[in-house]
Amino acid sequence: MEEKHLKYEEQYEEKYKAHWDKVYEDLSNELTDNFREEFLDMHPYDQSLFFIEQSKENRMRIYAYLSPDELAEIMINIELDNTPAYFKEMNPRLGAMVLSEMPADDAVDIFNEMDKEEVVSFLTIMDKEAAEEIKHLLHYEEKTAGSIMTTEFVAVYKSQTTEQAMQQLKEDAPDAETIYYLYVLDEDKRLVGVLSLRDLIVADEKTKLEEVMSEKIVAVSVAKDQEEIAQMFRDYDFLALPVVDFQNHLLGIITVDDILDVMEEEASEDFSKLAGISETDRPNDTALAAAKKRLPWLIILLFLGIFTASLIGQFEETLDQVAVLAIFIPLIAGMAGNTGTQALAVAVRGLSNGDYENQGKLRLVLREATTGLITGTVCGAVISVVIFFWKDDLFLGFIVGVSIMASLIVATLAGSLVPILMDRLKIDPAVASGPFITTINDIISILIYFGMATSFMSYLT
Repeated sequence: MEEKHLKYEEQYEEKYKAHWDKVYEDLSNELTDNFREEFLDMHPYDQSLFFIEQSKENRMRIYAYLSPDELAEIMINIELDNTPAYFKEMNPRLGAMVLSEMPADDAVDIFNEMDKEEVVSFLTIMDKEAAEEIKHLLHYEEKTAGSIMTTEFVAVYKSQTTEQAMQQLKEDAPDAETIYYLYVLDEDKRLVGVLSLRDLIVADEKTKLEEVMSEKIVAVSVAKDQEEIAQMFRDYDFLALPVVDFQNHLLGIITVDDILDVMEEEASEDFSKLAGISETDRPNDTALAAAKKRLPWLIILLFLGIFTASLIGQFEETLDQVAVLAIFIPLIAGMAGNTGTQALAVAVRGLSNGDYENQGKLRLVLREATTGLITGTVCGAVISVVIFFWKDDLFLGFIVGVSIMASLIVATLAGSLVPILMDRLKIDPAVASGPFITTINDIISILIYFGMATSFMSYLT
C-alpha cells in the first residue's frame, strides 16, 4: 500500500513539473493565450511561487498578460516583504489598479511595507472608492483589530425576511470576504445578531431575521491587539469575527486567513526576540541590515559580559588560593543559562497561549520552582560524585554540587518570573530574550559559586 502511495506521489510530482515547464515555455515564447490558459489553471499559491521564480523580463510579460484582478490574486499570496519591489516594477497605473482589486485589508498590509511617498502616489491614482476604504483602515494603529479587519462583509437588518436577506447575499457575495456568516444590524446599524448561511437556507422565506438570528455574538473592539484576537480564533474555532466600535457599530470583520498571517508574524517576532534580535531577521536582508537588527542586543550583552568578567575579578584571591575552582565556572554558568532558557521558553509560550490565565501564574511558577529543585538536586548529586572520583576531593564536589543545585533553582525561577513581570509592565515577554536570561543567570550562578567557595575556603585549602 505504501509503495503504491509513493508511486502515486511520484506520478503527481512529474505531472506537476511538466505543467510548470509548459507554463514557463509558453511565457518565454510569448504565447499569450496558451500561457493564460495553463497559468490560470494553477492554484493561486502555485501561481505566486511560479511568479517569484521568474526573471524580471518574464515578470514584465506576466504584468502584460494578466488582468489587474488576476495579478491581485498573485500578490495576496506573496510574502509581504517582497511585494513592494514588484509594485515598483509595474507601471504605476497598473499597480494602482491591482491594489484596487485586492481586499482592502490586504492592500493595507502591503502599504505598511512601502515608503510614505509610494503610498501617497498609489492612493492618488487608485480608484476613488477603493482608496477611501484603504485610507480609512490606514488610520488604525498597526497590529490592532482595525488594521487587519476587512470592510467587505455581508450585513443585513433584523427587520428583513430571510428571502430579502438571500437576495442581498446574492448581490453582495462577489465582493464579500466570506459569506458563511451574515451580520444582523438594528435600525441604528448596531450589531445585534449573527446568522449562518445554513440557518438562512433552512429558514422559511417569510421569517424575519430577528426570529432566526443568534444573539450570542462574540465581537472585538477595533483597538484590540491582534495577538489576543489570534488566541480567540484558536479557542473558539471562529471562521470570522466582527469588529465593533465603542457603541457596538459594526466596522468590519477579521477572517481566519488574516489570523493565520498574524500567528506567523507573531511567532517570527517572538522567535527573533528570544534569539536576541531587535527585529525579525529575514533571509533576504543584506548583511548590513541583519547586523543593524542584531547589534542592539549584542552591545547590551557585551556590557553585561564585561560586568560578569569584573565580577569574577572580585574573587581573584579565591582563585589564587584554589585555582581548580576556575575549571567549573563554564559548567555552572552553562547549566544555569540552559535551565533558565528552558523556563523562559515555557513561560513565554504560556503567556502567549493564555495558559497563565487558565491555570494561574502562581501555580505555574511554583511548578517551575519545583522543577528547578528536582533537576538541580539530580545534577548537583551527579557532579559531586564525578568530582569526587575525578579530583579525589569530597568537599570540592560538595561545593560545586550545591552551587549547581542553587543556581538551577534560581535560574528556573528567573526564567519564569521575568516574563511574567514584563507582561505585568505591558512589555512583550519575549523581550526577556534567551541571551539576556543566560547572561543574568551567569552572573547569579557565579555569585553563588564563588560566594560558597569563599565562605568555605578553609575546607578547600
